[in-house]
Amino acid sequence: DVPAWLKSLRLHKYAALFSQMTYEEMMALTECQLEAQNVTKGARHKIVISIQKLKERQNLLKSLERDILEGGNLRVPLQELHQMILTPIKAYSSQSSSTEEHSRDADSHHPSSLLGSDSQGSECKDSAAAGMPQHHLPGCEGESGGAPLPEGDLPGQFTRVMGK
Repeated sequence: DVPAWLKSLRLHKYAALFSQMTYEEMMALTECQLEAQNVTKGARHKIVISIQKLKERQNLLKSLERDILEGGNLRVPLQELHQMILTPIKAYSSQSSSTEEHSRDADSHHPSSLLGSDSQGSECKDSAAAGMPQHHLPGCEGESGGAPLPEGDLPGQFTRVMGK
């Protein structure tokens, strides 16, 4: 939910700018690109820093998982997870990017922008849930949690930490 994330950063006036972007375009934003869109200097800096934090979520989740397994206090990891769930998270797909582009072209009646409309909400959620890989985590209690998850599988990593 990009608009809610922007609102939490007090940058909601830029929601229209982000509505025209894909997740990948948002994650690759630079201060120069934002300046070209007439974003103020302070907001540009805040956006770039916030996007950098989004890029660091996978490492943060790995660190939280280690902390939990070592028997640390659960309050901080739960607070971190709560904050993270309020950020934009792209559904993980193990398909190649060319396959994603092909399916996006074939399904062009669903815009790939970051802001969804109410009319497509439940349909998109259903199709996203149907395509999500199921992660089986043998021995979640006290073990490191089985095979490592692929890089970029933020939902899987989030779920793994919640399971701990």
